[in-house]
Order: sequence, then structure tokens, then C-alpha cells
Amino acid sequence: MTVLRSLAFLGAFAALFPVGPVQAEEEFPLAINVRQMHMETALAAARAAMAACRAEGIQVGVTVVDRRGIEQVMLRDVVAPHLTLAVSRMKAYTANEMSVATSTLEQNGVRSPLAHVPGLFLGAGGVPIEAGGVFYGAIGVSGAATGIQDEACARVGAEEVQIELEMNL
Repeated sequence: MTVLRSLAFLGAFAALFPVGPVQAEEEFPLAINVRQMHMETALAAARAAMAACRAEGIQVGVTVVDRRGIEQVMLRDVVAPHLTLAVSRMKAYTANEMSVATSTLEQNGVRSPLAHVPGLFLGAGGVPIEAGGVFYGAIGVSGAATGIQDEACARVGAEEVQIELEMNL
């Protein structure tokens, strides 16, 4: 009996001092996995947006930025003014930085403090590119008579690659 009691005591005693590496309360991963759009995916989005605008007889500039806000693809249709590239880039950058369609920022317009931040565009025409809860970047379109038309084309571009991106998760 004393041997069994001794073994039980040792088992209870060992449970008080677990064996294993000492760990901090909060652990952080050593690396962060970041999903990126492939260049061909960004190009497919830009082409789809341009095709949507062309179908309406509108010549546009289109910019796709990656999740860091850096241009990945820029396209300008044949007779679209050069200015459309700069504006489409600002729309894509703004949608990327704010993670929302730029039309949602248009409501406050010039009254917003964001209106004074260089490089942001607070009008319709830019939308995020997201799939399966992952943020990939954004697309901006410029050249139509209204920002709403630009944004409709941008949405076509974002939707064009959404299923492909979701399938790749």
C-alpha cells in the first residue's frame, strides 16, 4: 500500500510542475503570410473594367494597386486623356487605404479632413478587391461622365477576379 501511495503522491507532485518549454503568455508568429494578387489577375481585373466602360462607349484609364497601395497595372484606352491615369490611381489608392468603395467617402466631400490629404480622392470610382475575407488591393477607374459610371466599371473588374481568388484560397 505504501508503494501505491508513494506513486500517487509522485504523480500529484509531478502535475504541479509540468515538463516542457517555458512560454510567454502571448506568442507572436515569426512570420506573417500575406496573399498577393498575381500580375495576370490584376491585369484581368483592369481589362474587365475597361471592357465594361467600352461597352458603354466610354474611354477610361484604369489602375489596379496591390494591398500596399502600389500600382500593379495601369491601362489607358486609346483616346482617354492622360489625366485619367492619375485620377484612376488616386481612386484605387484611396479605396485600398480606406478598404471601402470611394463613393462612400464622397458624402462628406470637402468637409472631411481627408480632403486635405495629398493623393486621396473622395469621389466615386474606386473599389477594393476582396475575396473570401482576404484583402488583395483595389481598382480605380476614371474617364466617364460621372464617378458612379467609373465605379460601375471598377466593380465589374473586381468581380471578374473574385471567384478566381476565392478558388485559390
